[in-house]
Amino acid sequence: MAKIRVLIADDHPTLREGLVVVLKSTGEIEVVGQAGSGREAIHLAEQLQPDVVVMDVQMAGMDGIEATANIRQRVPTTQVVIFSNFDQDEYIYQSLRAGARGYVLKTSTIEELLDVVRAAARGESLLPPNIATRLVEQISTIDKRPDFTPREEEVLGLLAQGLRNKEIAEQLHITERTVKNHIANIMAKLGVESRTEVILQALKERLIELD
Repeated sequence: MAKIRVLIADDHPTLREGLVVVLKSTGEIEVVGQAGSGREAIHLAEQLQPDVVVMDVQMAGMDGIEATANIRQRVPTTQVVIFSNFDQDEYIYQSLRAGARGYVLKTSTIEELLDVVRAAARGESLLPPNIATRLVEQISTIDKRPDFTPREEEVLGLLAQGLRNKEIAEQLHITERTVKNHIANIMAKLGVESRTEVILQALKERLIELD
């Protein structure tokens, strides 16, 4: 199996080197480059075309959110995962709007970071439960949309908490196949194509209120 090619973008050299050691030790990841700024991250992403960029938010000159938007536009095959100290809702929301596939706090476990990197490499979006819950715990009364069935509302609520299909199936005592069908219906009704976009569209439709 081919290794996941990762570019690390962070303005702290010590943190970058630590990430290189940890990511390489998994045997699944090849670190193809390091960037110390947003502009350098864009340049290296265009040059190296990694599978995933692990991107800090605040860097000198150009922040990680702007760099993410540029990379997603210039190198569509490269996915971006935000790895940040900042857990403010606005940072998370802006990062996802810029095209990031996930947002992981630096206080998270390495396994949580790896899960998000693996998902991004597959072209999927994954938010750790603590981040997903932050975005959707404001789901006010689920603004009962007439086109959502009660079961779809339940699935949306659990999806928003960061639960995987298997966990949703166990909570609702249904099969994973049924969960997938409900999620497909939710995506279709919201006009989106990924789990992260479900959350973003829910924000836009005021199903989620940010503080």
